[in-house]
Order: sequence, then C-alpha cells, then structure tokens
Amino acid sequence: MAQTLAQKILQAHTDEEIRSDGQIVQCRVSLVLANDITGPLAIKSFRGMGAKRVFDKDKIALVMDHFTPQKDIDSANQVLISRQFAEEQQITHYYEGGDCGVEHTLLPEQGLVAPGDLVIGADSHTCTYGGIGAFATGMGSTDIAAGMALGETWIKVPPTIRVEYEGVLPRWLRAKDLMLMLIGRIGVDGALYKALEFGGSVIDTLSVEGRLTMANMAIEAGGKVGLFAVDATTRAYCAAHNRPDVQLELAADPGAPYEQTVRFDVTDAEPVVACPHLPSNVKPVSEVKDTPIQQVVIGSCTNGRISDMRDAAEVLRGRKVDRKVRCIILPSTPTVWKQCLKEGLMEVFMDAGCIVGPCTCGPCLGGHTGILGDNERAVTTTNRNFKGRMGSLSSEIYLASPVVAAASAIAGMVAGPDML
Repeated sequence: MAQTLAQKILQAHTDEEIRSDGQIVQCRVSLVLANDITGPLAIKSFRGMGAKRVFDKDKIALVMDHFTPQKDIDSANQVLISRQFAEEQQITHYYEGGDCGVEHTLLPEQGLVAPGDLVIGADSHTCTYGGIGAFATGMGSTDIAAGMALGETWIKVPPTIRVEYEGVLPRWLRAKDLMLMLIGRIGVDGALYKALEFGGSVIDTLSVEGRLTMANMAIEAGGKVGLFAVDATTRAYCAAHNRPDVQLELAADPGAPYEQTVRFDVTDAEPVVACPHLPSNVKPVSEVKDTPIQQVVIGSCTNGRISDMRDAAEVLRGRKVDRKVRCIILPSTPTVWKQCLKEGLMEVFMDAGCIVGPCTCGPCLGGHTGILGDNERAVTTTNRNFKGRMGSLSSEIYLASPVVAAASAIAGMVAGPDML
C-alpha cells in the first residue's frame, strides 16, 4: 500500500505490518530524551518500575537546558538528580554547563538524531526533529521511563495532513511565518494526534534550519509530529553536523492516503504575528503595528539557530534598540554562540544595545533571564504565548520571526523590518 512519511518511518521501526492509520504498533526507538524538568520525573518512574539499567547508554540523552544556569535551589537539585543518574548509568550523552544548549538545537547539531530515526522525548517540542525526517514526538515521563528501560514504545499510527506551500517567498517571510500561517488557519487543535507532512516548491528550497523551526511548532497545532522529506538538502545538513554516513532518501509514496491537504500561495504574503493568548491568533504584522512593547526575546528551540541570529543581525546592524525595550538574545547552543562571535554578530547585538545571554530556554517558559512584569508586552521568537507563559498573568506575548522581533525592538512597538 502507498504510505505517508509517518507510516514509512514507523514501519521501519516495527515488526508489525502497518495497514492503516489508528493502528497501535510496538516500535524500537533510536533515542530517548529528557531535560532538567522532566528528567527527574522519568528517573523516579524508572526506579519505581524496578528497572536497574537503561537499555543502551548511548541512546539516552539528558540535556540540562530549561532552568539552567540553575536559577535557584530547586532547579539545582533537579540537575543534581539528573547528573547522578547519568553517572550511575554511564549515560554517554549528558549535557550540562559549557557544552550544553537548548536540546532541540543541540541534538541535531551533534548528529544524535538522523533521518528515519524514531525519537521519544519528555518535552513536547521533541517534534522538532521531523525537520530532518525523523519521527519524533513528546511523551509523558512514565512513557519515557519505560523507553529508557526497554528501548521500545507503543505508537498509534497517526493520520496525516499534507501541507503544501507554493509561490515566490517574499524577502522578509520566514519559516516561522509559514508555520504560524498554518496554525492560524487550522487552529491549535487542527492536527490533534495527526502528522503534518510538509511539501511544495517553497519547502523544497527551504533550509533545514527553517524546516526544524516549522516541525518544532507542529505541537502548537496539536500535531503528533511534523515531517519533511529527506532530500539532498537534508543529507548536506547531516554531513555538516557529524553524520556524513546518511545516504537515506525518504519521501511519501505517490497516492499516499492523506486525511486532507492544506495549500498556501505565499507570493504576496507579509510577515505575521501570533497575538495573545493563542498561537492560532495570527494576524499580518501590519494589522498590529504600533502596539507598544517592553521586551523582545530572540532565541529558543524554535528560532535560536545561526540563521536566526543572522536574520536578527541583518535588521539590527547600524541601529539601536528603543530605550524602553529590553532586547534579549540567546543563541541556542555554544556552537551557535561561537559562530555569532566569529561572524561579528555579537558586536552587532551589543552595539545595538541588546542583552546577550547564555544558551538556555530561560524566558520561553517563564523560567528566568527575562520574566515579564504586570501588563508588559513582549515580541518573542518562542513557540507559545499562553497567558502567564513568560511571567505575569496580565502580560502579553506576540510570537514572530527573528526579523520581526528585531524590527520591533528597534521601533519600540510591533513592527516589520520594512516599516523601519
């Protein structure tokens, strides 16, 4: 039978024949992931079920990225639990301190995730790795504990929504805009327990970093996974990121069964923002321009990669951040941070009056390094804008691409780069 990308990848990880969507299959996993928030919960469940050893010390990743550098005693103890478990189990891929970064940038960058892999993670944005053609999905800490012990998990084969982007990409339109446009159309539950499979001429020419951005926010549409075909662009990315062995070609079969197809022509599209308090409350930036703001955050697992830093620097170069705005820039891994330094982007950021911080999730989840006060507004390149997500319950978050975020920092209000 003709298969979607989701069906094909799952088929490679199970001995059962996949015959239809909705089928529950037992699958072998390629990697199991947890962080400093979810890791201790998974470790507790691991011990509670009587497990003694992880199934493969090379196929577990523990990344201390959410509340680190540790902001208080509780977060320090969370890391301590994870560190001690990693030492006990001799886990190869434990990241903390100077070699650590935001997990969903770090793992593809280190070559720990490859096309065709099946990855489960105790973090909802594990779906990011679909950008390189891996079936990757978030799970609860109990399921992650079982995965760490057994190297297997059950998956219900998701139905697939095909999403196609055609046309000519305008100068300031970015992958973040493409994904927000989709969420704005289908809603935050439009892909509930479904796979989003992306294609079309615009996607064919999109960088892997852009694809990772889009796959990252599949969960914001309710999706189980967001998937991209594995092509020459994917293989080149893998070769440059410690996986020169990747030769896989992977695409959906002609005539694959899709639940529906959603199409966009982006030729005349303008950048968009997701207004408070849902990622689906999407409007063209021109409709919300002149909304005053107090903070901008450029970073996170959605938009903290080197291409995002370059985008921000392009807009900030030779300009100044408005004096009423805190512009916080967080490159998502040490590799990205060093590349910014090498290319002179750090000087651009500092000359513009930005605050450059460590490689952390920090403000995205209201953890630290940029909490919003009462009635404050922020434009951020993160992935969620729920009430209270970044601080005070009366604060507001506008989601946008790095070019819109940087332009807004300069303008002191929501703005696109062509409005400066």
